[in-house]
Amino acid sequence: MDGLEELAGHRVVHTALGLHPDDPTGVCTSLFSLTIRTAEEGDFNARLARTALAIAESSLWTNSVRRLINLPSALPCYLTVGTIALPITGQQLVQAKVVTGHADGRHVLILDLTSAAVHQADAYTDIIEAITHTISFSDPDPGPAAPPKASRILEVLL
Repeated sequence: MDGLEELAGHRVVHTALGLHPDDPTGVCTSLFSLTIRTAEEGDFNARLARTALAIAESSLWTNSVRRLINLPSALPCYLTVGTIALPITGQQLVQAKVVTGHADGRHVLILDLTSAAVHQADAYTDIIEAITHTISFSDPDPGPAAPPKASRILEVLL
């Protein structure tokens, strides 16, 4: 828990702890994070693909599955799920990472769900996919609303 404050230095803008049922009386924990990075100049789709590939080819992965996710926004979206081994302890973790773009075309979004409950990998994959499908974009400062247009039918009746 003490290390969560250090995540801001890695452009992590949101974190959440999850508690999930495991066996009749057990509980699994997970850490979700959302990272936003500025995309480099050039082809935005290629930048997303390179980011996803760099994640998938990390030497920490002991095995992984990679696939595309089709989002309603039609933005490119890449999923990598698998186990990673911590360098010092060798402890196995399940990690699900999603790389997609922001609608502005200038930012890369990385969603990460990590847990020591490796036996729950399929459930964590479902969770990260469900979270990914909730991503939507809206203008936080929409400005004044446009006045309603006059009704042509109302003009004819008057």
